[in-house]
Amino acid sequence: MIIDTKKLQKAVIENKKKHNFNTTDVKFELLLLYGEVNELFQAWLKEDQENIDEELADIAIFLLGISEMLGSDLGEDIVKKMAINAKRKYINGKKIINDD
Repeated sequence: MIIDTKKLQKAVIENKKKHNFNTTDVKFELLLLYGEVNELFQAWLKEDQENIDEELADIAIFLLGISEMLGSDLGEDIVKKMAINAKRKYINGKKIINDD
């Protein structure tokens, strides 16, 4: 399935507006994202697949919302970064060429 991340970003913001959630304070959203990552970690430690899936979705939703708040296109940014990563050289998991 192909997903239009830009549409998802807009939908996330619209849902946040509908529920009177934060749509302007990026620092606060990053803090909430950190909490969701911790919840994913806790679910992973418990091997709770249902919660793992839900927390992964929560993290993605926060990333999409933050991207929209910052005027970024998360899907485009991911594709660009994957292209950079594909060209990097690694030995035993360590980058050997600094091409940032």
